[in-house]
Amino acid sequence: MEVMVRDEALAPTVRTLPPRVRPWRSADDGRRPAIPPLEAGDRLTRREFERRYEAMPNVKKAELVEGVVHMPSPVRHNVHGKPHAMMMVWLGNYLAATPGVDFSDNATVRLDSENEMQPDAFLRLEPAAGGKSRISADDYVEGAPELIVEIASSSASYDLHDKLRVYRRNGVQEYLVWRVSDEEVDWFELHEGRYVDLPADADGIVRSRIFPGLWLAAEALLDGDLAAVLRVVQSGLASAEHAAFAARLRGGGGQ
Repeated sequence: MEVMVRDEALAPTVRTLPPRVRPWRSADDGRRPAIPPLEAGDRLTRREFERRYEAMPNVKKAELVEGVVHMPSPVRHNVHGKPHAMMMVWLGNYLAATPGVDFSDNATVRLDSENEMQPDAFLRLEPAAGGKSRISADDYVEGAPELIVEIASSSASYDLHDKLRVYRRNGVQEYLVWRVSDEEVDWFELHEGRYVDLPADADGIVRSRIFPGLWLAAEALLDGDLAAVLRVVQSGLASAEHAAFAARLRGGGGQ
């Protein structure tokens, strides 16, 4: 900016002032950033959420839940990282023995125009096996995986409130939440548009209805006894129900 400075005794002179940099501009070039940063609490469309998320490679996890941006805090070992790893080992054992099944860890799932989740884990049927979700051209999951797993601290987590409602509304058939601090595992199945608890048997084993043979020793999981968890899922994989399910999938049939 140039400012004319006049003194009665002198001829007019020109003084150059430094440019004023507004907070939303770069001090280097004074231009507005091309893409605004993603902030927790922002209310965005899914398209705008993706645009901002992809422009921030330093952000490892963000979700759009009912049009609101959620950005979880850094992950702690005992209350999230280790439980998450145990669930992936459990799911991986099932995947290895079951054709037509796919899984992922923290992959983005596009559910609807206001909800784009990044669940801790999911297990899905391939479309050829009757699955309802697809892999998009840009390598995201679109539609509802059959089973979603979340690691939560307690019942106060939005995993058991906002996200539960979104998963239910979008037809996620089973939803498992491990509440680590509460020392509880909630496994829901979708029944007539509502989530109801999957019951455990007399031995404390919970059995998936969508994925026959996917058995979970809930108490062993809570005790951190991964070996016992794996023994039980291997028993499920050796069951007649899993053999019949795998045979249907190999023959191109779904559920």
